[in-house]
Amino acid sequence: MDNKQNGQQLQIEIKPDVAQGVYSNLVAITHSSSEVILDFISMMPGMPKAEVKSRIVMAPEHAKRLLAALGDNIRKYENQFGEISIRQAQPRPGSTIAPFNINNQGEA
Repeated sequence: MDNKQNGQQLQIEIKPDVAQGVYSNLVAITHSSSEVILDFISMMPGMPKAEVKSRIVMAPEHAKRLLAALGDNIRKYENQFGEISIRQAQPRPGSTIAPFNINNQGEA
């Protein structure tokens, strides 16, 4: 993948073990004044324990850019494949966005 920026070419390499990806069906998001932390979690229905599979730490500016890029890609996806329906009501403040009835208050 190449990206031209200020006349320079950026080459991005992805190693095979990273290219396989990591499945996540739950994301816990926390922040401080200087960073946003996304914990990608794999949770199995009916299991009392979930495992963080990957943690991404980024500056708030990058998180906002990620939000815009994700929104743009969701719009493109829905234009091509139709609207993505969410079967549950939006979660309460302080809860996670997942198809599980859990609350992340008290998580570290």
